[in-house]
Amino acid sequence: MIDKSKSSLSEALSQIKDGATILIGGFGTAGQPAELIDGLIELGVKDLTIISNNAGNGDYGLAKLLKAGSVKKVICSFPRQADSYVFDELYRAGKVELEVVPQGNLACRIQAAGMGLGAVFTPTGFGTLLAEGKETRQINGKDYVLEYPIKADFALIKAYKGDRWGNLVYRKSARNFGPIMAMAADVTIVQVSEVVELGGLDPEHIITPGIFVQNVVQVQPAQ
Repeated sequence: MIDKSKSSLSEALSQIKDGATILIGGFGTAGQPAELIDGLIELGVKDLTIISNNAGNGDYGLAKLLKAGSVKKVICSFPRQADSYVFDELYRAGKVELEVVPQGNLACRIQAAGMGLGAVFTPTGFGTLLAEGKETRQINGKDYVLEYPIKADFALIKAYKGDRWGNLVYRKSARNFGPIMAMAADVTIVQVSEVVELGGLDPEHIITPGIFVQNVVQVQPAQ
């Protein structure tokens, strides 16, 4: 019997070791798997490379992981915001590396990994510092930069509901990067508000099929 549901955060996260590369869903705090991140902190792993849309907000979620000293490198689109003081302090002190990837490119490169593509040509970044050292090409009179897929050892994402096979549905904008990140990781770990019985999800509403998911854990978000 296929059953990908886990009884605890620690069980779901137990495969993650020092030095792992991890995709973390979320558009700011929307759809960010905060409880999985808290579990990752409790696991005590270090030297992580984190790929996400931004570099944390306040002392919550991803910022909390950075503050714990678990991260050696961040790959993201928006490292600086009004409440990104944790990342700012670490970066200025030379305690964390940064690779900036334009948001469209970030999504495209993650998607390329999930689709098994070798690389993609994108016009974004051409003629800027972000294109330095990269192959460029003119196609149909337009200039492009070659970008490689972003693949990870693990993806930590948040969904609304899931079943024991790992089929997922999301809630509105909390979906964001979740579906493509699930496709681009060797192991996808998902926190859901509810694990339902098989057949409890309308097939027409399933966004991420269970083939892309390895672990599902039901959590009650902190109040």
